[in-house]
Amino acid sequence: MKPTKNAGADENTVNVFLSSRESKCSKCAGQISIEDRITLDEINAICAQCAGIADLVFLPSGDTALTRRATLHTGKKYPVLKFSKARKRNERQGVLATQEAIDQAKLECEADASEREGKQAVAAKRREKQDAEYRSAFAGRIREHYPSAPAGVEEPIADHACRKYSGRVGRSAAAKKLFAETVDLAVRAHIRHSHTKYESLFSKGFEKVDARREVRDKVDEVAARWRGEEQKK
Repeated sequence: MKPTKNAGADENTVNVFLSSRESKCSKCAGQISIEDRITLDEINAICAQCAGIADLVFLPSGDTALTRRATLHTGKKYPVLKFSKARKRNERQGVLATQEAIDQAKLECEADASEREGKQAVAAKRREKQDAEYRSAFAGRIREHYPSAPAGVEEPIADHACRKYSGRVGRSAAAKKLFAETVDLAVRAHIRHSHTKYESLFSKGFEKVDARREVRDKVDEVAARWRGEEQKK
């Protein structure tokens, strides 16, 4: 667990943490075990009993409507966080709520489930349309900057670079503004993987940085040809 002050949240929110080590409550000196729910006073751990959250029920993340309604009926927000050693940050696991609030939220979710499913389907189609338009615009910018590139190559480059949730350059904020720099990065990545010996270098023991350096001249050459610079000379 990484100490995070509750003071940073609004007064209607109490951050709850899953303890990552054994310790003692700063109020009652009771034993706190790994995975116990605690709150923090500055950097001191407070057990669930002393924090007044022992009777609350854990509701895992996953159902946004259920979580929102259960939190609303509880009257206070109790996000449950766990520190990820791999990502070096606290990650949300769910919320705490009263059992009555959860039961009420479930009834409300069952009552309007069909309506919410309909809205979600409409929203999903809208996002799909927007994503297709974005990929098309990205491909258009590639063709604009690389007019001599092979016919149709802009489509797979755009599809790869702009794939949802990939974290690739095409999903960055800069890319969504279709900046030339991000388009160049996507094209150069495609050239590196498809038009050089880059991939084969790893079997020879090359590290990523060294492999990129090894093929940089070839990438520059192909990129210049695709931009039509050879014809301008």
